[in-house]
Amino acid sequence: MGPVTLTGDEDDAVHLTIGDFGRASGLSAKALRLYDDLGLLRPAEVDPWTGYRRYAPEQLDQARLVARLRLVGMPLARIREVCAASPDTRASMVSAYWSQLDADHASRRAVVAALVDELEPKEHPMSTTPTHHAHARPAVRHGQGARTAQLDAVHTGTRLVAVADGFGSSPSIAAVAVAATADLERTPYDGGPTAALKAAVARAADRVTEVGESGDGTTLTALWLVGDRAHVAHVGDARVHRVRDGELETLTRDHTFAQALVEEGRLTEDEARSHEHRALLNRALAPGVAVEADLLATDARAGDRLVLTTDGVHSVLEPDALAALLGRVDDVEVVADGVAAAVEAAGAPDNYTVVVLDVEA
Repeated sequence: MGPVTLTGDEDDAVHLTIGDFGRASGLSAKALRLYDDLGLLRPAEVDPWTGYRRYAPEQLDQARLVARLRLVGMPLARIREVCAASPDTRASMVSAYWSQLDADHASRRAVVAALVDELEPKEHPMSTTPTHHAHARPAVRHGQGARTAQLDAVHTGTRLVAVADGFGSSPSIAAVAVAATADLERTPYDGGPTAALKAAVARAADRVTEVGESGDGTTLTALWLVGDRAHVAHVGDARVHRVRDGELETLTRDHTFAQALVEEGRLTEDEARSHEHRALLNRALAPGVAVEADLLATDARAGDRLVLTTDGVHSVLEPDALAALLGRVDDVEVVADGVAAAVEAAGAPDNYTVVVLDVEA
């Protein structure tokens, strides 16, 4: 934590400004104002003239508790009950909440399995790939940023691109995963592209287990143009974006605890962006860990722009800024340069990779 600004009144009470209190607790100023309005976390002092909120240092424990309970998705009303309870009953209240979530998920599992089976597109098995494919000319920018090592990896072909963002002690963990996926460009496949992508992710997981150690892992996101379709396999928090008719759409969902809670309405976008655990993954390729990739397919039209980014891009650039950069009517090399320049101008705190493809007939 950086320097803390303290304020004092005539009775020598020492308080923290809302900015310093937010940094120390992992809560944004917007979240703190919300919790004040809800009576969940009142400031110790509000300036009657300016309305500035100030907090006592002894409030930090409760603020951090609120932040952690929000991270697991506990509703605000229930958090209020936990905070108001005596310290010796709080643990049992949190345990009861989680037990109920487990029961809720178990009761939904059979319903979800049946629904997925009903909605799953039925691909016709094929032993050969289509004779005509959409293709694209990719531009890639791949920077180390402020990190001491480059743990991102990327593969670019005219029909298959993949990015991975590694973590842990092995510098090659992401490259191993990407290489396993790139085999699709060289190896005939059976059973349709979705099944082939699923098998490629399984190979990548096996290779990560072979070379990785405890604490190692990587995200993996691949896009494969087959016929007139774009097939995607996705694990982690890299993203696939599409610009069509000037409109940007993100095709993937981040596999982070924070993003899952945002989509469930349990965490606000502002809380997620500022939370100290915002990058905590709930799905990744890691040694000995079974994981299912998100598999999706969409049509690929001439004129579409498809973009892959690791979180060193989209976690640094504001959504509107990234959308403006990707929507530029320029050559892919110019667009990729613009994204990389914007990341560097923002300090490039992490490794970053961006791949830009304009689909051609």
